[in-house]
Amino acid sequence: MHFWKGKLPIFAKMVYENPINGEQFILYYNAIPGTDKTPTLSQRPDNVLTLKKKDAGTIKEYKYVFDAKYRLNPAYEGTSYHRTYGQPGPEEDDINTMHRYRDAIVYQEKGTGEYERSMFGAYVLFPYPDEERYKAHHFYKSIELLNIGALPFLPNSTSLVEQFLDEIIQDSPEKAYERSTRPRGTREYYANQLAGKNVLVGSVRGPEQVEVALQKSFYHMPLKNLSDVKILTQLEYVAMCQSRKKFYDPAKTGIHWVGKVADWKVLRRKEIKEVPSRPGTEEELYVRFTIEAWQRLAAPVLLGGQGIYTVLYTSKYILDRALELAELRLETEEDIREWREKRRRGKVKVKLDHEQYVDLGRVVEVRNI
Repeated sequence: MHFWKGKLPIFAKMVYENPINGEQFILYYNAIPGTDKTPTLSQRPDNVLTLKKKDAGTIKEYKYVFDAKYRLNPAYEGTSYHRTYGQPGPEEDDINTMHRYRDAIVYQEKGTGEYERSMFGAYVLFPYPDEERYKAHHFYKSIELLNIGALPFLPNSTSLVEQFLDEIIQDSPEKAYERSTRPRGTREYYANQLAGKNVLVGSVRGPEQVEVALQKSFYHMPLKNLSDVKILTQLEYVAMCQSRKKFYDPAKTGIHWVGKVADWKVLRRKEIKEVPSRPGTEEELYVRFTIEAWQRLAAPVLLGGQGIYTVLYTSKYILDRALELAELRLETEEDIREWREKRRRGKVKVKLDHEQYVDLGRVVEVRNI
């Protein structure tokens, strides 16, 4: 745990680390590092939870405001609050403050200097004991709709907060992003990203073909294996899939290499000199891809019980995030999110710094620093 002093009251930070995947959860009190120099006015909510999630080999941060407000509107009969919401709850101006926190707290990207909104959600913590009744409140339902709202939080009323923390900690990056209110047109943008199948994943005949392809920076395949020749105009990458039949060592199966396409040509097989042609194939039409550079994937895409007979097409967006071959066959953003949500879920033990164990469906080790 860190404590430090400035012009304002004491600041604090607690870091929690998942020992299995290295993801960190950081709780800040009275401080938001990296957001103090905003173009307008600095904001300082009570608590900010930062979740660092692994996505396509990088770490992305998702921040959430939990601001303690010690006010409860009792919703007395005849008041406008009672007519609107029908039960006690947080004050409306506290909810408006959450809107301001989410929209006003920005982060300036190093290098580009561009500003990005860094808060994915903001929530009032207010004193109210009846959690079950509160589930029907407008400002509880608004959390699912806008990721802004309020949660009861008293010593004996913490179940809704605990449940919500479990959800956002286990969220995949797609689900975390999906919770936030996105600019208009975002769905169409990502639909286009996923629809653009710019990666050809092709099979290889064995280790010799992979070795030559890496040495000579090329890949070749029969033209007849393409479902539509027009797809050649949109391909930007080629990935090689190594099958169980040709690569006996399990550590060498799957997709290990992807290369950016510099050029392609349709040739007779006999014109491709890097690899001798098999008898009877000399006059067949082949596609020869020239590769700018082959890149080894940080973690191979595993076969997971599947394989590729000839080729399949996917997007670079999906390939960068895939762990198993089946993921490359997913078609929509919803399919990807559902797959990754299931992949992240699991009933395991939680180890706390006081060495008690609680079954919450994730592994967390508290590390005081």
